[in-house]
Amino acid sequence: MPLKVAVNKAKIIATYGPAIETKDKLIEIIQAGVDVIRFNFSHGDYAFHQNGFNLVKEINKEHKLNIAILSDLQGPKIRIGKVDGELVLKKKELVEITDKECVSTKDTLFVSYEKLYKDVTIGERILINDGNIELKVVSVNDKKIQAEVIYGGILTSNKGVNLPETSLSAPSLTPKDLKDLDFALKEGTNWVALSFVRKASDIKKVISIIGEERHSYTKVISKIEKPEAIENIDSIIAATDAIMIARGDLGVEVPPEKVPLLQKDIIDKCIINAKPVIVATQMMESMIKNPVATRAEINDVANAVLDGTDAVMLSGETSIGKYPVRVVQTMQQILSNIEDAELIYNKQLVANPESETFLSDAICYNACKIAKEISAKAIIGMTMSGYTAFKISSYRPKAKIFIFTENKKLLPTLNLFWGIRAFYYNSEVGTNETIDDVIQLLKTNKLVKRTDLIVNTAAMPLKSKGKTNALKVSLVE
Repeated sequence: MPLKVAVNKAKIIATYGPAIETKDKLIEIIQAGVDVIRFNFSHGDYAFHQNGFNLVKEINKEHKLNIAILSDLQGPKIRIGKVDGELVLKKKELVEITDKECVSTKDTLFVSYEKLYKDVTIGERILINDGNIELKVVSVNDKKIQAEVIYGGILTSNKGVNLPETSLSAPSLTPKDLKDLDFALKEGTNWVALSFVRKASDIKKVISIIGEERHSYTKVISKIEKPEAIENIDSIIAATDAIMIARGDLGVEVPPEKVPLLQKDIIDKCIINAKPVIVATQMMESMIKNPVATRAEINDVANAVLDGTDAVMLSGETSIGKYPVRVVQTMQQILSNIEDAELIYNKQLVANPESETFLSDAICYNACKIAKEISAKAIIGMTMSGYTAFKISSYRPKAKIFIFTENKKLLPTLNLFWGIRAFYYNSEVGTNETIDDVIQLLKTNKLVKRTDLIVNTAAMPLKSKGKTNALKVSLVE
């Protein structure tokens, strides 16, 4: 039977982990407002992830939901190796960095990247543990790097390493990522997130590997966390299906004070290009341990929604946190409150006459414009590829967006997009009959009511399954 779930226009992504690995817990967070479950392949084995995949699919089937599955690949994450207890690195000390695996000491640190000595140059910074420890390269020879401690601190095992000034030769897809990608595709993931994207060719490689699987509507998210990605952001947005602003590594790789404006700029570019965008990392970090969010965190989530993000993401808060359901409820309440504000709606994006999709884009734009002018309660779209849904969503109408498709595999994919609620529908009747039919379905499900005005978009004739080319206004009777 259908679950009663909280519904917002901006979507909530929750990361799977020990805190929500049971079916009951997953159902609780979905009822609280989660739209997408993220599987972080930096942690856990395949048996653990497969259990989660299976549970999400079971819940979707049993409760007629379209919760999406997002598989987040680790990428070339560079880490310090094992440390014997705790090390204390002190300012002005010299430390040797090696790619030969060993237990790290205050004199020698093992870093899990064999080409580091080839890529770094004298004077570049090496940041450890989210930048809390900073080293500067003073010499490179015989595969060994000598570095001076600029800012010291306590160092424990497996801490992350960032190289903000170094152009890495490591590919975005590692051998581990390829295995993880194969597993995720076989298990039916809807979205794949690629870590440490630097240029458009990184995404194109993943898309080519997915190949025919894209006909199942597995789409690619590019994670923005490197300075090179910022430099190439326009070509990356053009090549990818979606963007994730991964503020953890991004805030270490670039000066953290630049991240707020970068976030706003990237969101604006994504909306213009009808590509969904996710804001991630440390959104409600304090709620991993505490039952109440800080005021700064509440403002952070609210500002992401005001900026226009499609989705906000929870990481450790739901995977290992003490209050996974409460944190989702808190986030949902923030979204609900912000979505009462008029300023987040009706982006003034005009269709580009030079675009190959100008006709469809113009129909979608004018559907949203008319919906605003007549105070329509809903916009209905029919789609096979999902394009109509992407485009209507990008205009951010205040009217509810209901998308109907006969492509069942597209339904959970659409769940990541701002404002979209998608339904399976398969009929060969004419356009008018189809519009009447889907309006009746919405009325039966109490999503629209008598006297509501509805703006409909469609491709005529329906049997052609072509591009959106028609617009009609209906009154619910």
